[in-house]
Amino acid sequence: MKKIFVNFTSTGMIPTKDMTEHVPITTDEIIKDVLTAAKHGASIAHLHARDEDGKPTYKKEVFKEIIHGIREKNKELILCVTTSGRNYPEFERRSQVLDLEEPYKPDMASLTLSSLNFNKTASINSPDVILALATKIKEKGIKPELEAFDLGMINYAKYLIKKGLLEEPYYFNLLFGNIACAQANLLSVGLMVNELPENSVYAFAGIGDYQKFMNSLAVVCGAGVRVGLEDNIYFDEERTTLASNEMLIKRVADTAKALGIGIMTSMEMRQLLGLKMSE
Repeated sequence: MKKIFVNFTSTGMIPTKDMTEHVPITTDEIIKDVLTAAKHGASIAHLHARDEDGKPTYKKEVFKEIIHGIREKNKELILCVTTSGRNYPEFERRSQVLDLEEPYKPDMASLTLSSLNFNKTASINSPDVILALATKIKEKGIKPELEAFDLGMINYAKYLIKKGLLEEPYYFNLLFGNIACAQANLLSVGLMVNELPENSVYAFAGIGDYQKFMNSLAVVCGAGVRVGLEDNIYFDEERTTLASNEMLIKRVADTAKALGIGIMTSMEMRQLLGLKMSE
């Protein structure tokens, strides 16, 4: 049976309780949503953390608490921590989470491959910071989750490969629909997939209203699916229904089932990426 995989992104940096009551903010809420997503087929959880005021935080102690809570219940799920520069561009803060040791060491860490603009904010990723993050991720034995919003970012990944900072198989999140980047259409998807280095594993993500389209396209194409409230808080394009994370991931599972497509388990995904279990 043909199989896809699901990369679940529960929280992100933008959604707040004022925007939607469904977004998990506290560590307990994030842990609960991640474990629920795993029951519906998620094999990777892309983790952001919030402080006591609900604002994004880089502090490794908060990530440690989240990872501990998840691994108490599910040791197989692949855990990926963010090193995003959307709120803090400095290497010292962004890399702090990479210092977590076993049994709290993450399996993966995100690595955005260039600076970019969102509709209201910028994510600053200077070359020196990208190189420093890539170097530390490799030194720590963590798998990079390469985030590419356009073709140039894929080319930069090839540059990192030439410098010996990335190892096969390469994992990419290809993100479509952001206002200043690759748009959510078949031509953009085909161009980006065509430019990926050999031995790449990849997932499609749709920003905002494009999440459902890109999730469905990923299932049909046999790619991975990135899904969650980080990318869109609504269930429908008309924005009449606020989604929960469970609603979003169940829709992916139902789409795959209707098409006779299976979903990889966490252990199957670990084997595909060459990831060992946490000690």
